[in-house]
Amino acid sequence: MDIDALQTFLGTTVTAVILKILAALAFWLVGRWLIGRVIALVQAAMSRNHVDPTLTKYLGSIIAVALNIALVLGILGYFGIETTSFAAMLAGAGVAIGAAWSGLLGNFAAGAFMLILRPFKVGDFVSVGGVVGTVRELGLFGTTIVTPDNVMTIVGNGKIFGDTIQNFSVLPVRRVERVAQLAHGVDPLDAIARLKAAVAQIPNISKDMPPEVNLLDFKLEGPQIAVRPYAHTDHYWQVYFDTNEAIVRVCQEAGWPVPSALHQIVKPA
Repeated sequence: MDIDALQTFLGTTVTAVILKILAALAFWLVGRWLIGRVIALVQAAMSRNHVDPTLTKYLGSIIAVALNIALVLGILGYFGIETTSFAAMLAGAGVAIGAAWSGLLGNFAAGAFMLILRPFKVGDFVSVGGVVGTVRELGLFGTTIVTPDNVMTIVGNGKIFGDTIQNFSVLPVRRVERVAQLAHGVDPLDAIARLKAAVAQIPNISKDMPPEVNLLDFKLEGPQIAVRPYAHTDHYWQVYFDTNEAIVRVCQEAGWPVPSALHQIVKPA
């Protein structure tokens, strides 16, 4: 075999392969940049038209996946690989993967249904899949929740859609539930009047829905008073803790004794 011809052939072939690899790498980098620009432009246009942020992020994720698949097929076509057969192979692999990863496909389908039914949106305070927090993002397969203690939690869309969904942000206000336990001998009607006056001074309680202060029950320790102010979700915990402090302050100022069941046991004569 002619060594010079072999060297010339190898040099030409290697050079061509290297050029194709460099071109493919350039196509990938430029394609990824263009995909990012397209998604940014689409999301910006949707934001200008006041499209819901949940829908914007979800559609952005779908467009990104579709364009990345198109980019990979285009690069394979540049290398001379028959993309038609590759697409058929990809479809067959998709069926096999779908059977193995049915949970992921279920999450994807659940995400699509949630996008249509809209049980919540980005920014809502919800309880979904056993997690309570603020919705940051509705993804293709999972929803990102930021809990009140500032922990980012991702819950599968299938778990969310198949479980109870509580949205605390839909209605203008929500009720704070607290109970004041009184001792025997304390007049519950007087306590109700004092607690109503104290709770009414708490900042950020609802002006349209006045606090509910009612005689709730009778326990061995004494009567119980339900203290229920209303507040917007944004101020819920502030009103919650302020209500606790108001109950303690009223009891101290009135000089009521500490409830105790042991002190109420009366021996028969």
